[in-house]
Amino acid sequence: MKITPVNDKLSVAHQPSEAEIAALGETGTTLLINNRPDGEEAGQLGTQAEAAAAEAAGLSYLHIPVTGPSLSREDVDRFREAVLAAPGPVVAHCRSGTRSLTLWAIGEVLAGNLGREELLDYGARLGIDLSGAARWLDAHGGGEV
Repeated sequence: MKITPVNDKLSVAHQPSEAEIAALGETGTTLLINNRPDGEEAGQLGTQAEAAAAEAAGLSYLHIPVTGPSLSREDVDRFREAVLAAPGPVVAHCRSGTRSLTLWAIGEVLAGNLGREELLDYGARLGIDLSGAARWLDAHGGGEV
């Protein structure tokens, strides 16, 4: 699993295996957020297996399944609140990390912590394309520059 640190609290990642989830418990991670819908891809663990692996590793677990077309303001708020409320480091994952960073970046723009004009460069610095986040903001009234 490739993990990309976003800040001191949040990292985003590719789909983890059960062994990789177990290892997160040894790194001080306190919360694992899964942003994938179940059944999105053959061979993905799925919510029940991830939740069990997270519990065995001593992690809290949250499932906020999103796709580009289904992503809502409620999803963004729920994700942001969970990250901010976690007592320690958070790893959020989807297939590649893009959806997880998209949720965070949209929340940062809406909270006024990141300028809309900075969004694409922010993603590029982390090696993740945030053009979907920019489109979401434009479509949902958060795209002011």
